[in-house]
Amino acid sequence: MTDRRKLIDELRRLGTEQVNPDTIDIDRLSAVEIAARINAEDKKVAGVVERALPQIARAAETFAATLRGGGRVFYIGAGTSGRLGVLDAAECPPTFGTDPQQIVGVISGGYETLVLSQEGVEDRREAAEQDLRARNLSSADFVIGIAASVRTPYTRAGLDYAHATGAHTAFIICNSPAEPLDVDIL
Repeated sequence: MTDRRKLIDELRRLGTEQVNPDTIDIDRLSAVEIAARINAEDKKVAGVVERALPQIARAAETFAATLRGGGRVFYIGAGTSGRLGVLDAAECPPTFGTDPQQIVGVISGGYETLVLSQEGVEDRREAAEQDLRARNLSSADFVIGIAASVRTPYTRAGLDYAHATGAHTAFIICNSPAEPLDVDIL
């Protein structure tokens, strides 16, 4: 099987790549109906979060312990997921009084991709290790991968490298993993 065929088969199994039957006609609705449909979809998020509360609590405890122990927290991701990590890291100093070096956002393609998307940077596995190595990642740190899909190569490679260094890891995803992940918290 070719790599392209394997990728297509993998993507077909992901929920984020499927047509949502509850919104299939959204383009034919009025503005108020569209808003109501989106609101109904948003309500589903609370149930998913509720089911993940034990994992969320473990991640929060690890986050706090990392900072208390002098380690750093890294968010790593690509595209919109990476942007959200960088945004959260940027908000921590003014909101919580953290040092900007304590909580760091790392996005595939670098800071230029915050304002201008670059195709293909999410597939550069080697760049994730380079980006974390350049920041002197250590076993005292905590790396949180963020991805819409469980398969984003940049994010997965960053978590793999973090795990290999002995850092704690977590993975925030929108799809259930198709395969076991080598992360501490899921």
